Amino acid sequence: MNRLTRFWKTAYRQEPISSFALTIGLVDAVIGGVDGRGSLLLLGLTTVGVAIALRRLLMRRPELPLPQPVPQRYLPARSSRPSLPLLGLSEKHD
Repeated sequence: MNRLTRFWKTAYRQEPISSFALTIGLVDAVIGGVDGRGSLLLLGLTTVGVAIALRRLLMRRPELPLPQPVPQRYLPARSSRPSLPLLGLSEKHD
């Protein structure tokens, strides 16, 4: 039982949309099969098929690498103003 719950948790984390559709389809198929409703059974099996196809499609698509963020600088690397002249200390005699 623990393996089954771990499998479902992993599946929902990886592909939540297709896992949700798969669960809905399975529930519809079981209800339609037990109750004798052919249309609900067919709808459930179709939903399961679409969910499996969607999962396969999403698993085949390669993940694109994320672009590296450019650091945002608030101050320029170098000042645009000219540097101030150095003042020498001179002795003043009164």
